[in-house]
Amino acid sequence: MSLRQLLLRLSGYLGASGPPYRQWWCSRSPDTISSVGSWRGRSSRSPAHWNQVVSEAEKIVGYPASFMSLRCLLSDELSNIAMQVRKLVGTQHPLLTTARGLVYDSRQNLQLRGLVVLLISKAAGPSTGSSSSQSYDVVSGIHSCQRSLAEITELIHTALLVHRGIVNLSELQSSDGPLKDMQFGNKIAILSGDFLLANACNGLALLQNTKVVELLASALMDLVQGVYQENSASAKENAITDDIGMSTWKEQTFLSHCALLAKSCQAALELAKHGTELQDTAFQYGKHMAMSHKINSDLQPFIKDKSSDSKTFSLNSAPVVLHQELLGRDLWIKQIGEAQEKGQLNYTKLRETIKAGRGVTSAIDLCRYHGNKALEALESFPPSEARSALENIVFAVTRFS
Repeated sequence: MSLRQLLLRLSGYLGASGPPYRQWWCSRSPDTISSVGSWRGRSSRSPAHWNQVVSEAEKIVGYPASFMSLRCLLSDELSNIAMQVRKLVGTQHPLLTTARGLVYDSRQNLQLRGLVVLLISKAAGPSTGSSSSQSYDVVSGIHSCQRSLAEITELIHTALLVHRGIVNLSELQSSDGPLKDMQFGNKIAILSGDFLLANACNGLALLQNTKVVELLASALMDLVQGVYQENSASAKENAITDDIGMSTWKEQTFLSHCALLAKSCQAALELAKHGTELQDTAFQYGKHMAMSHKINSDLQPFIKDKSSDSKTFSLNSAPVVLHQELLGRDLWIKQIGEAQEKGQLNYTKLRETIKAGRGVTSAIDLCRYHGNKALEALESFPPSEARSALENIVFAVTRFS
């Protein structure tokens, strides 16, 4: 049975009868993510759209990123879980949507973090202090242990996505469906997420590098802390949010969205025995690229076409926090009050109010700032196809016109 057939069979187990949930980069037009040259240089290539950027990067590392954690996803244990998830078909539990997106065989759902780890590994090249015995397991300029690290990074991220699908039973409404369905879905989400984390921990142990284990363990701790802080804030989504300020927002965003990629990039160079200075440079690229990626995601409800106007957005997203900070607390409370209708927040009205201010343009500037910082970090790496691919990823994330 071919790899594609295996994926489609697992997709069938989960009741995937249509296209999966599309990530933000899939719904953008080719013009939206063309190369960026007006704000900071131009890469050696000018990719027309996001899929082309990722496709070219996959060719460079010789490894399709979409199959990175496939060995785990197609294991007997997870196949049994998939059969249980099938029982959720017809319910509204979010785990079903997450599972469909993870196993659907399509380039619409690509695993970016693992791909970046592979690219940074190849861009750095072999270390001058590496022994000849380390060169035997190098394929396409990447050590096998670095490929394993890329898979581990994706497993941790996937586990986080699955665990985020756990429903707060105390906030259920009648429209959400039967309580027993949500309880069962929560049990499967916990089980499958823990299974992925266990596989990631086992893979880390097999790397036999205590510093890498420490880095990824601290990244996992950061993720948990960041998600906890986000959940604490989201409990007040329908009320006036706390005035967290951009400094606090950046701290929280680093923990929940940037730490894993940043520390994985650093760990990849540690595995190749590179010095601390280049490791720190890789950390900076991962940090700023992930931050730029998160801000871009936050901006989508404010820059997409009118077909998505009914979609809600987080009151703690970058454009909203910047809008509130630039406007002042008193005026922000007034605008929130004006957007209230029958005790509910009218997100469409509030979005238009925010778009009329400076929050959106400031968020775009901030996204490009972090993109520039990521590109500056790459200047420490020698020119190569891998470095150009990393630059192209930044260009695609920071293009808005």
